[in-house]
Amino acid sequence: MNINRYEHMKYRKLGKSGLKLPVISLGLWYNFGDIDDYETQRQLVLHAFNKGITHFDLANNYGPPPGSAESHFGKILAEDLKGYRDELIISTKAGYGMWPGPYGDGGSRKYLIASLNQSLKRLNLDYVDIFYHHRPDPETDLEETVLALRDIVLSGKALYVGLSNYGAEDLRQAQELLRKHHVPYVITQPSYNMLNRWIEKEQLMDVNDEKAGMIGYQVLAQGLLTSKYLKEIPKDSRALKTACEWLNTSDITEVLQMRLNQLNDLANKRQQSLSQMAIAWALRDDRMTSVLLGASKIEQLDENLKALENMNFTSEEIESIENILGGLS
Repeated sequence: MNINRYEHMKYRKLGKSGLKLPVISLGLWYNFGDIDDYETQRQLVLHAFNKGITHFDLANNYGPPPGSAESHFGKILAEDLKGYRDELIISTKAGYGMWPGPYGDGGSRKYLIASLNQSLKRLNLDYVDIFYHHRPDPETDLEETVLALRDIVLSGKALYVGLSNYGAEDLRQAQELLRKHHVPYVITQPSYNMLNRWIEKEQLMDVNDEKAGMIGYQVLAQGLLTSKYLKEIPKDSRALKTACEWLNTSDITEVLQMRLNQLNDLANKRQQSLSQMAIAWALRDDRMTSVLLGASKIEQLDENLKALENMNFTSEEIESIENILGGLS
């Protein structure tokens, strides 16, 4: 392993907690399933760690198929990173459908504890650093979910807890219960990018507990905020995959492409790629502790890590971005 791996990475504290995350974390959502090459996954994880990325984000249903991302990462941990466990932050989640029947989904005590036990077996771990409830569950009393998270921490199977995909009101209610029951809540995980700014409209950063931080996902808008869609829709793009629920060809209009090209021109003036500028933009507020990036190639990850070389924006650049997007977000 590279002994200088921490020199060029930047780290931010999760609010007022004692935990720090790299400003760029590696998400294992889409490229770590059984359909992907294991050796490529292995090399990508090891390269990320050598670049100072200490946080690896998973969920019980990541793959495909569900569970396979945890299994593959668990194998990498056992074979390559076992001696580095105390240098790693490993997170996983439960909340979406995972197995048949009435107990494999949602926010019940039954589901959350059973799911984490399964995740730990796949990961070959005794505990995870952060365990998230993956989404609000309107069919389960919120206090039941919070008490399950508390007991998971008390059992030693997670050090901290987080909440993912919680809107402002759900987050506010959950945080009241988390404080009441003394649960070490440290992070919330919303989707966020230049084209998707719902957290600004709901003032989620203001609602979030000052002791906690935030990590954004989909910061490149499923590839829209890269050079991939500036001229046309590539044949191998995610937008053309019928299984992709996040991005469709109908989303990529002429108006959107025009604005993406204008953003790309601004990025070039900053001596950045569009993706690098989008990453830096998402991190412009220190309350956004980290952003999650997915990658299928080492070269792709290295390209995005170059965003760290220019993370500052002038007021004129911010104004230009606002004018280009003009209410689109």
